[in-house]
Amino acid sequence: MEIGHTLLISADPVTIQQFSHALEELSISPDVCQDLTAAVSLLNRRKFDAVVVDLQLEEAVLIVNAVRLSPSNRTAVTFAISASDAKGTAFRSKTAFVFERPLSAKSIGSTLRPAYGLILRERRRYFRCPLAISAVILRRSKPEIRCNSVNISEGGMALSTIIPLSTGEKVHLQFTLPGHEVPFLAECTICWLKTGHIGLRFVSLSQEHKSELQGWLSGRLEEMLPEIVAGKFRRADGCSQPMLEDRE
Repeated sequence: MEIGHTLLISADPVTIQQFSHALEELSISPDVCQDLTAAVSLLNRRKFDAVVVDLQLEEAVLIVNAVRLSPSNRTAVTFAISASDAKGTAFRSKTAFVFERPLSAKSIGSTLRPAYGLILRERRRYFRCPLAISAVILRRSKPEIRCNSVNISEGGMALSTIIPLSTGEKVHLQFTLPGHEVPFLAECTICWLKTGHIGLRFVSLSQEHKSELQGWLSGRLEEMLPEIVAGKFRRADGCSQPMLEDRE
């Protein structure tokens, strides 16, 4: 199962092979791009949890800047693959992690390992977890609407209902996460409508409930890790630190 998606930008076949193998071992799906123009286009159209830029490419700074300007990817974890010239060195400070040449499976892994939790945290921001629970939509001076959830993310919830509603309508949503006793109450906006389904965006959620939701989603995402990947981190961390520890 793929846990994260990474945009890998390099024109060197050996580098591409090394990184593709290292990322796939961690259940991270790499999208390889050798053309800078195409890479910028992808950043404007798709969401990535991490971006790896080979600084040996001409105009590599365009990618680094495009990541920061992309509405969907400005919080993606960024990596630079070192270049030997001074021009490449100047852009290293703009990325969160640097892979030093000469590259090896060991050196790539030693840099990916401490960054893995950050990649998973970024994944969690957009992670839509399948969820089938009862929920109640509350509207001012109108009857409540009882419905069922389809999925939930940090930003909102998808629900199934046949009751007609309107895009942009402000409502409150009450629900209880599995394993929790106290119900959540969120102020929401209806952001999309489909036949029999609606999407709600959380506008206001108490800090306590926001933290509880983040923790619950982190647990579900960590459960999806293949055992071979989870085992590597348990051995490295002595089973003491959760892989999705939130450092925000």
